[in-house]
Amino acid sequence: MRLKNLFLSTVSTGLAAALLQGGPNAPAAFAEQNAAALAGQVTSEAEGPMEGVLVSAKKAGSTITITVVSDKEGRYSFPAAKLEPGQYTLRIRAVGYDLDGAKKAEVTADKTTGIDLKLRKAKNLPAQLTNAEWMLSVPGTEEQKSALLNCVGCHTLERVMRSTHDADEWTQVVWRMVNYAQVSQPIKPQPRMDPEWAGKPEQYREVADYLASINLSSAPQWEFPLTTLPRPSGRATRVVITEYDLPRPTIEPHDVILDDQGMAWYTNFGEQFLGRLDPRTAKHTEFPVPEFKPGYPVGLLDLEFDKAGNIWMDMMFQGAIAKFDPETTQFQFYPVPPEQNDKVTQINFLGLQYNVDGKVWTKNAGNQEVYRIDVKTGKYETFRPLQQLTDGQRHTIYGLAADSKNNLYFMEFLDNYIGRIDAQTGNVTFYRTPTPKSRNRRGYVDAQDRLWFAEYRGNKVAMFDPKAEKFTEYQMPTPWTGPYYPFVDKNGEIWTGGMTTDRVVRLDPKSGQSVEYLMPKDTNMRRVFVDNSTSPVTFWTGSNHGAAIVKVEPLD
Repeated sequence: MRLKNLFLSTVSTGLAAALLQGGPNAPAAFAEQNAAALAGQVTSEAEGPMEGVLVSAKKAGSTITITVVSDKEGRYSFPAAKLEPGQYTLRIRAVGYDLDGAKKAEVTADKTTGIDLKLRKAKNLPAQLTNAEWMLSVPGTEEQKSALLNCVGCHTLERVMRSTHDADEWTQVVWRMVNYAQVSQPIKPQPRMDPEWAGKPEQYREVADYLASINLSSAPQWEFPLTTLPRPSGRATRVVITEYDLPRPTIEPHDVILDDQGMAWYTNFGEQFLGRLDPRTAKHTEFPVPEFKPGYPVGLLDLEFDKAGNIWMDMMFQGAIAKFDPETTQFQFYPVPPEQNDKVTQINFLGLQYNVDGKVWTKNAGNQEVYRIDVKTGKYETFRPLQQLTDGQRHTIYGLAADSKNNLYFMEFLDNYIGRIDAQTGNVTFYRTPTPKSRNRRGYVDAQDRLWFAEYRGNKVAMFDPKAEKFTEYQMPTPWTGPYYPFVDKNGEIWTGGMTTDRVVRLDPKSGQSVEYLMPKDTNMRRVFVDNSTSPVTFWTGSNHGAAIVKVEPLD
């Protein structure tokens, strides 16, 4: 259903109140058009009516959870089109609060179910903090805190903060964690096959000392106050969020994109499957991808459509890239040549404008090489652009993006470089973002051949205009957001997701105003996608640690 129709069925604050009161004088046709399936008011003794409380409803036996947000009068309302008749379990998200008692709701056809929700002070506030709130709470320099950004890719900072390891123990723990591949999660760790990758435990002494100073190694409670972020307000409450649960907790939907038929495709970051979800029916399908290197970590990462509708993905530690035809459901593989396919090989990301010259770009994160692959012959061509950086610092290549002439941009992760490889000459040019140590992650090239990318540590989204050779940066509204991937919609608004905040960021570069939509639960967002076919646009992402695909529908 398009959002225009959804908006017409959404209950405004005043109408929600009238419905709950069963206003007998309201015209029947008007009430039917604007009917709510479930509505009520959220209050607490501490605040009275509460704005910005996320209220979620999940039908018994369903894999779909619908969430709305209470307005300034504390009222919430589920559009009738979103909840079919049946019994629902309710949950809330409001940092510092718990739902006072278990709540069930029976939704019936052609009638609004009215349930008011009472909240009480949380019994376990630390368990409710986002990673960003932990970053804001702990003492330390920006440099010390930035080390914590390396942890959130696999697990929450609550695990770190509740630990009792002293500094000596932390050297061993950090060393062990570095030896796990990025595709790991606590319920499925995947060790690297290179025993030398992480070096020696003692080289992590500095970060170990810091971690021991902020955890529970020397005191039964933290010696600093816990900082919480404000709840959503205003426009940030005007949204409907849908979570589609995936069938196994080990599924990590890293990249999520939609095809022209509205099907959501995703790469499983921790397993050898390409996944597809039909949002209309919630039907889930998996297409198994073979292991080329048994015993090595498994999982897929980047996901892209080419102009013919084929799906391309990288196979990371399995040492190949793959093309998938959705019509025939057949794969074609392009493995790394044996002489370059060693124990550190990790094929990440794609530059996909091969319609220009028949060449696809990718990179090896293990040895920091860039490859260009001939799609007809499968031959790999090797580039080593980082060798041109002679500043004595360590550098790594992260995301890739190709422009309309198949020139390649790559984002450098440990400092603040953007690199460009000329497709015709092979020449490499480096540019530096205005923000030092921005730690650039992923992005894409738009129709004007401008590069949009995320500055992960810089806490910004940036645009590089190659004609002017100029950067424009856009600050995230919340500190330590950790943006991973930006997308600009048809209206020129910038969208991204926070790896640490559980907030979707919507930023208008013309006005500088932004909206942040809080997610119903821990949602480690990576690749984001905007569906421009709806009005307003619809935002999609994966809950990389929550085994779910998330759809965000703004109401304005």
